[in-house]
Amino acid sequence: MAFNSKRINPIDLQPRKAVGVSLPLSGKAVFNSTFQTKDAIRTNIINYFLTGQKERYLNPSFGTQVRSLVFENINQEMVSNLKATVRQGLSFYFPSVQTTELEVKALPDSNTVTLSLRYAIKDTNIEDEVAINFEQ
Repeated sequence: MAFNSKRINPIDLQPRKAVGVSLPLSGKAVFNSTFQTKDAIRTNIINYFLTGQKERYLNPSFGTQVRSLVFENINQEMVSNLKATVRQGLSFYFPSVQTTELEVKALPDSNTVTLSLRYAIKDTNIEDEVAINFEQ
């Protein structure tokens, strides 16, 4: 009989140990902590999308170029290149995340780019979705 095994990160079993920092950065002591691996990965993915390439000191390849698309003439080739770049960056910086669906909607008339990512964390039954709107 086959069954799906589920791996739980050991730190998730310790309720008082923080795993990461949540967004927005506006807690009592500036930072609100995340206590589950799922929440930490979600926050890190959002941070990855909101960070522009060459914006992070000593790690210039971290981030995406989505914000710069808002001011460009958007075409289908640019959107497909962005998808490929995002997939490659996610697989490099987040090896425990498996992308199940990535959608980029570009509305050149209103200078809006919507990025929607559906993902699963490998070796767990955790699935989540992130959607971000970039507007002028």
